[in-house]
Amino acid sequence: DAEGALWSARMIEACQVPHVPELTRVVVAVDPPVTSGKAADACGILVVGAVMDGPPQDWRAYVIEDASVQGASPVEWARAAIAALVRHDAERMVAEVNQGGDLVETLVRQINPQVPFRAVRAMRGKVLRAEPVAALYEQGRVHHLRGLGPLEDQMCQMTQGGFVGKGSPDRVDALVWALHDLMLAPMQTWLQPRMRLL
Repeated sequence: DAEGALWSARMIEACQVPHVPELTRVVVAVDPPVTSGKAADACGILVVGAVMDGPPQDWRAYVIEDASVQGASPVEWARAAIAALVRHDAERMVAEVNQGGDLVETLVRQINPQVPFRAVRAMRGKVLRAEPVAALYEQGRVHHLRGLGPLEDQMCQMTQGGFVGKGSPDRVDALVWALHDLMLAPMQTWLQPRMRLL
């Protein structure tokens, strides 16, 4: 573990499960690389589902697959993300568009116009986005299937001061977007005060 890491190896080991229950929702989150080619960062592609029965404090998330691809062209990583969406019958693809803007969605829709797509734009730094997701792990509300080693290695190198590993934390970024879409954003909506009509 890196000093000051948001996730520890012990925390991740404790969240591993042998199988996934029936899920309420599944999303595929994508963190596209800025460049392409063998030397480029990987395209982070994470498949995450959630059981959302009852109030938000009872919701649980499951990281199902790391489908990230290294050295892929934009068309190749878009196809890999769509394949993951189809493979897991996911409800939505969530993709960060800070670097590619509308081109990210355009690229995906050129391959499959029917993909349910949601663009997300980072307004805060990586650490600030990751901290509430790390808190879900601390509460025991996120679980991993086994075999997610590259993702888990990146998680243990994401510190309060930033990412201390090589390259970009592409897999962690995709994980954070997935859990924001599945758990954090719906929780905020659910917990908003409701007006009572008299």
